[in-house]
Amino acid sequence: MRIDEIELRIIDLPFVSPFKTSFGSQDTKTSIIVTVRSEGVEGYGESTMDPLPTYREETIDGALVVMRGRMVPWLLANDIDHPAQLLDAWGATRGNPMAKACVELAVWDCYARQQGVPLRTLLGGERTEIPVGASLGMGTIESTVDSVERHIAQGYKRIKLKIEPGWDVELLEAVRGRFPDIELTVDANSAYTLDDVELLRSFDRFGLHYIEQPLDYDDLTDHAVLAGQIETPLCLDESLTSVARVKAALDLGACSVVNVKVCRVGGLEAVRRIHALCTDRDVPMWCGGMLETGIGRAHNIHLATMPGFVYPGDTASASRTYARDIVEQRLEASNGMMPVPTGAGIGVTLDRPFLDSVTLSSEVHRR
Repeated sequence: MRIDEIELRIIDLPFVSPFKTSFGSQDTKTSIIVTVRSEGVEGYGESTMDPLPTYREETIDGALVVMRGRMVPWLLANDIDHPAQLLDAWGATRGNPMAKACVELAVWDCYARQQGVPLRTLLGGERTEIPVGASLGMGTIESTVDSVERHIAQGYKRIKLKIEPGWDVELLEAVRGRFPDIELTVDANSAYTLDDVELLRSFDRFGLHYIEQPLDYDDLTDHAVLAGQIETPLCLDESLTSVARVKAALDLGACSVVNVKVCRVGGLEAVRRIHALCTDRDVPMWCGGMLETGIGRAHNIHLATMPGFVYPGDTASASRTYARDIVEQRLEASNGMMPVPTGAGIGVTLDRPFLDSVTLSSEVHRR
């Protein structure tokens, strides 16, 4: 596979409404959209880092430096047989999994399109639709309960509530009191510490499917301590940045559920290795979301067809997040099930006039 051109495009796409979590509120999605071109075929990837280091350390400006300095020149100078080679080929560039993944995803998409097969086929996925849940940001208790009711009526298979100290027990009492039987989870985005063990233990009475990332964003050991002191299963997100980190977390007992975000772990080959690790240990997985546009959302849908992804993920209808997406296909769930886009690669095409209208900058690198 010979890569002829790589385009790095920065976009800023407004949300339907602000999305609030324990580390702040967002009004727009700023992303790097990568296009690779090989022998007349295009493939697309999307970044998930933020302009500032609020989720993990990576930022958009920093990722561009790494892409321009390492991954882009390497791809334009080296032919490859398969995208799976890139994870190890780029190993000398330490860290920066989101920057690597953004480019790698575009190569996988392009390769699948050249082969004339859906991306899920290359990943070993067989399902043509996947169960999805809804992730609800912070608001008021009344508005959150109303939102839960709407999403249940729409058929979503799991409800996830964003929480933080002071926005937890009362919220859970209200939601669980109204909806005693739904699959309910919470995501703390690292808002608690081990000093909050008693508070976190009190969540056991709400019958949560799991608590996601309650402690520090980079921690494994404190989560292992917490896991031994509460009944509710722990799921890690921010802490799992590589295959090695997932293995360490499972070895330590820091989590019993794994959230996979393809960019956070370094790309699709990393996901394949994590999938093998988790299925070998019977550890349930699910696909997390970062409010991606249709490009990242389509990648997530395809990877979630892999058999180890047994819990509903965050890949809900795009219209919940964006009034208009940058792809021409409507990625919409029906009764809590998201159809896998058909066609080769990730199965979506760019709405180019609209994409241009939300583009902040664009640059093309050629062989």
